[in-house]
Amino acid sequence: MENIRSDSRSTVKNNIVPSSESRKELAKQANITKEERRAQIDGRHRYLISRLADGIDLSEQQVEETIISDDKFQLIEQFFAPRGLKKLIFFYQDVLQQKSNASRPDGSTNNLPQKKLFITMGSTEDFTGTCAFFLKTSDEVVTASNVSQEVNFGMFDCTNGNILQGLEFFLSQITIPALKSQQNWGAVKEGLKNSQIQEFLYAVDKFVSTLSSSRQNIEDKIQLAKVDIDVYVRNLQNPSDYITAGL
Repeated sequence: MENIRSDSRSTVKNNIVPSSESRKELAKQANITKEERRAQIDGRHRYLISRLADGIDLSEQQVEETIISDDKFQLIEQFFAPRGLKKLIFFYQDVLQQKSNASRPDGSTNNLPQKKLFITMGSTEDFTGTCAFFLKTSDEVVTASNVSQEVNFGMFDCTNGNILQGLEFFLSQITIPALKSQQNWGAVKEGLKNSQIQEFLYAVDKFVSTLSSSRQNIEDKIQLAKVDIDVYVRNLQNPSDYITAGL
């Protein structure tokens, strides 16, 4: 019976901790996948890599290694495809990285925060750092020759999780000045003199003002402390004590 329990514990342990051969095989498959993706990189990918490297202050080689190792790499291809994704989002922020502890016989890991650039849908991970995004304005296929015309790049900062402040800065310091300096408004020949364009810019200005007020109200909020009411009620013995406590 003891042997059975011992074998059972051994089986559970082997299921939890991959063998050396398994880890080598996984690493081999990961390297094969990376090299296959590296072979797919063309001028479109180079454009994205260059914008990310400039904006986040990483080398182009670092960015390339990051995206070909990302399990959401296929989102880039979906972004380039005709009638594909209209947005491609990257977060650059602290992420808990699992690092094996060689000094431990069970091969256990330590979780340590480390800056990481990764592709995201924007709805599954908490946003606590820098967001870099690419947007398409049409359903055209993205090619190496038209990527600079079809794809727009932007960034906003959310250090320490302050999303409202990051969005306010992005709109007030980048988006609105760019819109107000834009000369070509497509079919609208009058440009900034057009009443609809003026109404649009006024609405954006008003939104940023509301956003700023909301942020300030949140930052100036009063945090009420939790009180253990039982401590006070426990010492109340008669009606006069309750009256005194209510004063």
